[in-house]
Amino acid sequence: METILASQKHQVVISPAHPFVIIGERINPTRRKSLLESLAAGNFAIALEDARNQIAAGAHVLDVNAGVPGADEPQLLADLTRALSAETDAPLCFDSANPAALEAALAVYPGKALINSTTGEEKMMSVVLPLAAKYHAAVIGVITDDSGLPATPEARLAVAQRIVQRANDFGVPAQDIVIDCLALTVSADSQAGKITLDTMQLVRQELGVNLSLGASNVSFGLPDRKPINAAYLALGIARGLTAAITDPTVPELATMIRACDLLMGHDEYAMRWIKAYRAAQKAKAQ
Repeated sequence: METILASQKHQVVISPAHPFVIIGERINPTRRKSLLESLAAGNFAIALEDARNQIAAGAHVLDVNAGVPGADEPQLLADLTRALSAETDAPLCFDSANPAALEAALAVYPGKALINSTTGEEKMMSVVLPLAAKYHAAVIGVITDDSGLPATPEARLAVAQRIVQRANDFGVPAQDIVIDCLALTVSADSQAGKITLDTMQLVRQELGVNLSLGASNVSFGLPDRKPINAAYLALGIARGLTAAITDPTVPELATMIRACDLLMGHDEYAMRWIKAYRAAQKAKAQ
């Protein structure tokens, strides 16, 4: 199953048959004071620099959040969308809990976007899924519902099935639903990582939809987080994970993803691996 995203000039395919898709997470003012202040002032220089740096590091899609307290989020997200669309060909993923902001961005975006996100709660699906249908966008579906996060992979599968079914009811096809099996921190529950991995495998087997993850959540509160996040993504890819919202500028993550693509048969003659190695060696020599 292929989930196709597109800017005005460029297309990205999320699929087990294609290289892993990195959704760059850095255009988000949460816990980033400099970006928050610049966005609040209507200055997009830092966001545009983040876009360029993430794409240079290997991001295929850019997650975009304009949640600035006190700001007119619909106007801000629409203006940021225009600026990013003029700067880069990477497809955009709109990250907002504000339906008006989502619609404002979708209305000006010259391509097929990804919406981040809906849950399995009926009130959320009834708002987000019609927007996806209206603007022909894909949607990340997070497997929580009105009762919260189910405890078992089987119960979480049931939420994923409900999201896919309700999407179909609103005219959004299954290939445009990307399920997020929700990584929770293992510092609070040592079984949380395994339950999510088992859920990924089950959703892939039963529904065949593409899977995304905010992988860094798994290591929250722990020291030396980068190798944990890299290992978790590798385990997820082995279970059918096809995309992740993460920071491509972290070398450990980018290298691991390239290695997984190579080993999964998505790097013909190892050309991408060799190119990246040569670039790294050249940078060291300078």
